[in-house]
Amino acid sequence: MQRFRSLLRNTADGVAAAMLATLFSVFIVQIAARYIFNLPVGWTQEVSATLWLWLVLWGAAFCLRDEDHVKFDLLYQAAPTRWQRLFAMLAAVSIIIAVAGALPAAWDYVDFYKIKRSAVLQVRMKWVFIIYILFSVGLVARYVIGLIAILRDPGAPPSRPLPIPQEPR
Repeated sequence: MQRFRSLLRNTADGVAAAMLATLFSVFIVQIAARYIFNLPVGWTQEVSATLWLWLVLWGAAFCLRDEDHVKFDLLYQAAPTRWQRLFAMLAAVSIIIAVAGALPAAWDYVDFYKIKRSAVLQVRMKWVFIIYILFSVGLVARYVIGLIAILRDPGAPPSRPLPIPQEPR
């Protein structure tokens, strides 16, 4: 199971790295076209904006570890361990309910964009915004796994409810 988790994490990181490399390459093409050849091209802006959106949401859902996310945890850290576990469970349940509850409306919104196309490349906007659905499903899965880990192991530290994959040696 640990090997499978490591494979998933490495695949997610690889996809993010490929998106970042592509974004950088498109950005360099945009600069060269505009300032070296004096020939601005519109497709580079569309691809850059789309890749940035995908990179941020993909990374937040699948690449960042739980402790890498920004949190305001002054009360959480000051509370005793028993309360920390309760806070972690309440946070997980709240996020699961909110994001899963919003998923049908988010899907309707994304699906609505099948009628609109991007200005230059004529890509259906549904495929640009579908990353939000992947982000939502990934976030729900992450917090369901975290909630199960909290409930299953009462001795686990509540500040790290999500399993941290070990790097292969």
